[in-house]
Amino acid sequence: MKQEIEKLVPLSPLHNPGHLSGINVAEKIFKKAKHVAVMDTAFHQTMPPKAFRYAIPNEFYEKYGIRAYGFHGTSHKFVDAQARQHLNNPKIKNITIHLGNGSSMAAVNEQGQCMDTSMGLTPLDGLVMGTRCGSIDASVVFFIGEQLGLSFSQVKDILNKQSGMLGLTGSSDARDVSDKYFQNDPNAVLCYQMYAYRIKKFIGAYAAILNGLDSITFTAGLGENDDLLRELVCQEMDFLGIELDKDKNKTLNRPKNTVEIQSDSSRVKILIIPTNEELQIAHEAVALIQATKN
Repeated sequence: MKQEIEKLVPLSPLHNPGHLSGINVAEKIFKKAKHVAVMDTAFHQTMPPKAFRYAIPNEFYEKYGIRAYGFHGTSHKFVDAQARQHLNNPKIKNITIHLGNGSSMAAVNEQGQCMDTSMGLTPLDGLVMGTRCGSIDASVVFFIGEQLGLSFSQVKDILNKQSGMLGLTGSSDARDVSDKYFQNDPNAVLCYQMYAYRIKKFIGAYAAILNGLDSITFTAGLGENDDLLRELVCQEMDFLGIELDKDKNKTLNRPKNTVEIQSDSSRVKILIIPTNEELQIAHEAVALIQATKN
């Protein structure tokens, strides 16, 4: 398993090296314990080929496995289950919105299966993030390399570590960018507008994929704590039945438990659910160990 994770470092350069270090340390300290790897991509394996395939020659998928895998699956799975439990309805059509330094969204159908997600082959795709650019025309990679005389590795570093909020504002800390937003700093204002705009586009697309929508679920650092971003996302979404209660959005910020922040007339529930990836990982590890015993 460790060898496979190491092979995939080029696809997840910000995460896999740290994962490997953690596994190696844990194996040295807890020599008698069973060690379980819970994959962040697992929840997204229910996506159909029309969602996870790229329109490139078939051999790239068949020989090299180039497709969308998605990430943050542990968080998406946890908060989706919490949403169904909170709403006392296991059959909801739910969009989970994980917003942190890395951000992604997932469209989850009535059976609790992921039908699509915003990240792709790597965690670089999709939303605007702390240091990652999100979705971008692939030709930009070649253009930057040709114009600046940079290697693919150097361009990859720019898109992964020097872009997103950092590239737009000079800071990857949303608290700093939020402060600048309220000071009418044009770069900060544009950054928040772009961030919210991208999220809104995915909400519209995922509502179409799910053929309807019952709830949207905000989670993770910004999803739980950034009332400004949530407000910008939910603006002018009443055509989809999404209507935010601005007072609830502010007063119920940073919740310890699941809260609803939609208006009384909103057809779609708007939830903030604190994620707990560690708990979800523990549940899955225990389930796997018990299954192997049986």
